[in-house]
Amino acid sequence: MKPKTAGRADSRTAVIDRVQDQTITNALVAGTSVLTLDGALPVEMLSPGDRVITRDSGMAVLREVSVIKRTVRAIGIRAGTLGNTRPDRDAVLPASQEVLIRDWRAKALFGRSQALVSAARLIDGEFVRDLGQVTLTLVTLRFDAPHILYADGLEVAAQDPAHAPA
Repeated sequence: MKPKTAGRADSRTAVIDRVQDQTITNALVAGTSVLTLDGALPVEMLSPGDRVITRDSGMAVLREVSVIKRTVRAIGIRAGTLGNTRPDRDAVLPASQEVLIRDWRAKALFGRSQALVSAARLIDGEFVRDLGQVTLTLVTLRFDAPHILYADGLEVAAQDPAHAPA
């Protein structure tokens, strides 16, 4: 029996509908907790070879971690905004970070049961807010294939290896 996951049509194509902005760079803010087989760990503590829990494949081996400090547009998401304990605490994401939504928002905003959208597309002015330009330490996680990770209770996309910088 196959577990209920987002699944993949092949190694590069996610079955999840992706509603994109022009430029998507997936990175997590330092301090964000990511679920691994060793428990929830701050993203900046992860290293290549760590086994990260994913929605789509159960577990994936982390291949590369890069850390940069950059001024980016940031989005604040209040705890519990995207579902019961989603996120499990107030979260800050770069505006371009893709988030998997699987609730009424996906249907109302995108006409789909689930959608992978940039955090900026979820701004409502009250529970999901634009924090403006903020200098953040960003951690990019790369795997052999695209994955959906659990970060602070949110389902977020890791950097797609097909779009990774050379």
